[in-house]
Amino acid sequence: MNENISLHKGQKMLLHPPVVHFAIVLPVVASLFGLIYLFKRDERWSKYSSRATLIAALAIIAAWYTGSKAGPEIYGFLSAAGKEELLEHKALGGYLAIAFAAIAALKMAGCFMKKYAVEAIAVLLLLVATGATFAQGKEGGEIVYEYGKPFTYDVMKPALQDAKSTAEDEEDDEAIVEAYEDGIDEAFSAAGEVFEKLGIEVEEDDDEEGDD
Repeated sequence: MNENISLHKGQKMLLHPPVVHFAIVLPVVASLFGLIYLFKRDERWSKYSSRATLIAALAIIAAWYTGSKAGPEIYGFLSAAGKEELLEHKALGGYLAIAFAAIAALKMAGCFMKKYAVEAIAVLLLLVATGATFAQGKEGGEIVYEYGKPFTYDVMKPALQDAKSTAEDEEDDEAIVEAYEDGIDEAFSAAGEVFEKLGIEVEEDDDEEGDD
């Protein structure tokens, strides 16, 4: 075998992972600003917290949107339990997007009308919704690291098992080596398909280049 599959330095990644960081941090910032407003009852903090809540809502919506695009790309590489959790993750993401949009609208309305009670309700709802984003983040991590096959041996396992079975039926040494080489090629090819689905650019390196 004279070809390797390696990751290109200029990797092209799905948008969901980086967007998720904003969707987790910004609600926390908005909640902090909201709590400061509840204690200070200052108009300036009313505006700060309202704008922060709106930005957090946009981040949540962006995370839901990018997640809806990324989900189908990795669905086929998940175990049955992983697929079920991915669907639950998607549903909760949709509920959070709607909830944050409603909370931001309520907070902005309270700020515009200068109604402390309305803003207080919005902040309390924001705290609850922010807590839910941590549960959502935990679930997303489980999908990738616990159920995700792209980063495990499972993707390459069938090809390697077939190679072992074929090699055991061969008696000629060259045929045995060829069987294992074919199996390894197929395993790398399977991994390459996963990388392609994830938007990771793959390049082939010639091991024998420069050996002549």
